[in-house]
Amino acid sequence: MKRILPWFALILCAATGKGAGAGAPVQPSAFEELCSDCHGEDARGAERGPDLVKPDHFGAMSDADIATILRKGRNKMPAFVDSPPAEIQALVTYLRALNVSKSTAAGAGDPMAGERIFFGSGQCYTCHIAGGRGSSLGPNLSNVGSRMRPEPLKQAVLDPNASFTDGYQTVTVELNDGGSLRGFARVLGSHEVVLQTDDGRLHLLDDSVYQKVTPDKVSAMPAFKGTADEQRDLFAFLSHLNGVGVGPLTQPQAPVTQAEIDAIKHPKKGEWPSYNGELAGNRHSPLDQVTRRNVSKLQLQWNFSVPFAGLEATPIVIDGIMYVTGNNQVYALNGKTGSEIWRYERPKSPRGSISSDAAIGVNRGVAVLGDRVFYMTDDARLLALDRLTGALLWEVYTPEEKEAYGGTAAPIVMGDLVYTGVSGGDNGIRGFVAAYKATTGELAWRLWTIPKVGETGLAADTWKGTALGLGGGATWTSGSADTEANVLYWTTGNPHPDTDGDERLGANLYTNCDLALDPQTGKILWYYQFNPHDVHDWDSNQPIVLVNTKWQGQERKLLLHAHRNGFLYVLDRTTGQPVMATRMVDKLTWATGINPKTWLPDLLPNNEVTAEGVQTAPAVRGATNWYSTAYNPTTRLYYVMTVEDYSIYRKSANGGFGRYFNPADPARKFLRAFNIDDGKEAWKIAMPGVAENNYSGVLSTAGGVVFFGECDGGFAAADAKTGKYLWHFATHAHPFKGSPMTYVIDGKQYIAIAAGANFLSFALP
Repeated sequence: MKRILPWFALILCAATGKGAGAGAPVQPSAFEELCSDCHGEDARGAERGPDLVKPDHFGAMSDADIATILRKGRNKMPAFVDSPPAEIQALVTYLRALNVSKSTAAGAGDPMAGERIFFGSGQCYTCHIAGGRGSSLGPNLSNVGSRMRPEPLKQAVLDPNASFTDGYQTVTVELNDGGSLRGFARVLGSHEVVLQTDDGRLHLLDDSVYQKVTPDKVSAMPAFKGTADEQRDLFAFLSHLNGVGVGPLTQPQAPVTQAEIDAIKHPKKGEWPSYNGELAGNRHSPLDQVTRRNVSKLQLQWNFSVPFAGLEATPIVIDGIMYVTGNNQVYALNGKTGSEIWRYERPKSPRGSISSDAAIGVNRGVAVLGDRVFYMTDDARLLALDRLTGALLWEVYTPEEKEAYGGTAAPIVMGDLVYTGVSGGDNGIRGFVAAYKATTGELAWRLWTIPKVGETGLAADTWKGTALGLGGGATWTSGSADTEANVLYWTTGNPHPDTDGDERLGANLYTNCDLALDPQTGKILWYYQFNPHDVHDWDSNQPIVLVNTKWQGQERKLLLHAHRNGFLYVLDRTTGQPVMATRMVDKLTWATGINPKTWLPDLLPNNEVTAEGVQTAPAVRGATNWYSTAYNPTTRLYYVMTVEDYSIYRKSANGGFGRYFNPADPARKFLRAFNIDDGKEAWKIAMPGVAENNYSGVLSTAGGVVFFGECDGGFAAADAKTGKYLWHFATHAHPFKGSPMTYVIDGKQYIAIAAGANFLSFALP
């Protein structure tokens, strides 16, 4: 199996030589005392610790990042909590000295001339990416200037046979059918090979299909044969490659192809290319290999762990490669075995610089388009990564100004644009949805969800008072899209302050809304506001599910929205006009219903929040929340995870939420199935355990099965028609926050979910 370095190694891996550079400290006592037992006296690794003289991610770390890891530890690495600051700093200095970058030690040469060689006569760009440009057939060189010292780099360019890069050993695989494949062994294990052939395809091979793997004795990379001057210029260029800067690419890029667009618009059966599997947002799969008759035989196939215990990401699977995320981490995995092919990571943002769930480390996944993987960092930076290597292609900071913006949602793609929203609406940010060109990261448009102070117009007229400058309207969940009608749909968050509306009189548009947008311009086509002048933090950041079906005798294009406020809504998505709104939970005390003439709530007295506090249901976390929902066109049932609970709401400029606690009437979680024709409940499953432990969503399949997470950490399946329990697996995840998905590789259907700190994949024997 390919060796996967532990976290502390990834952060401290630094160089290709010990104590290099003028004035570098040699064997400081801090290293000898604290590190040499595990990493060796020369820092080149020992039995209990990896080689620290090997370049990896260290170049992207600041001194403060390294010092934090030393003080706090990571995984099996102990925390040096008793070490004085001077000792920690000495250790940081020594580790930095292990990696003297070429940018400070390369010597003479013309970097601009070297760039012309790299992208011209040298043909380096045909295999390598540098500064976000080039091809990903070989290793990424965009930050080689901060990873390698001059002499080892020169040797690698002039004599590639002297060393091989991990994951880029050329091998020949002899297949059982008599054929063979040759390429880079991106993963080489005892029972599997992930082989990258020269067409850029990754082949997932297990030992049932091959007989022998033979490594090449020479590198696939030819030696550079340029003149001495050309060598010097090329090395000067490489020495200045210290990563990809923030901002869109300025060089022309190949356009997105129609085939790449169609792969997302019309996914191949068995692929899961976007957050909900399809852009319509309905987490229902046409796969039917796993059925209600055989689901009891499901078995765990593999487990992949990441260093974050509250995973919320939904895996994406294209061509058998699974893309998953953690806290500022993106991983590419073999979807058959869970083996890591590549990872991209960066340090978590400093405490206090971002807010809300983003500060905790929450992330819900990626989007993929062609050879690009799109990811939102915790501080609202949108990244494009190369699908083969994880190389950073471009990075843009999505807000206009540095504020407490966060990023938690998986982006989505439609056409040649990538769309994202932001989190932090309860902490002073002004929400927006933004679209970027997938090829370059150039901003295509931005739609603000609330007006700015001093602005005039429809939305501004719905804010009376001084609160507008306090923000709101966050857009922290993934949108949905009708690709045939060419309409993008997005939800918006609550206004701020959450429970005190005295200085924001009016409806407070466009908070608590579903928005229909022109995907090319961001123009609002229609809006529907569920809770005008919300004082309960019942934002609209729940899944939007688009359904084409016969409804009450007519063919309709519908939008389903199970809302946090306790009502289930069915809208005509062409107009935004509700056609039905029904009660979804038993505990609902703020309104008697939604008036079918005005489509506004008929309010009850305890809708009014007071300084003393009012007991109201649903609770602040809602009758449901962001987790996935699904509609099965065969059963005509809509599956929603719901919560029965109260909160104590107090008028306050800062929060105002009190917990309701009554042992005789605890919060309870129910998986419910609703008939969308009349909104009536068809069946429900009550879940024992702590309701707050379960933020897992649902998956429906054509096999007649609904998959979901349970409050006690279980992953379960039920009959989609009756709600009868069919299967259960104890993940022991507390809390359980993943939503399930399904995919096919080599004709075999898998069911996958994030549970705790693990991604789990199941299949039939």
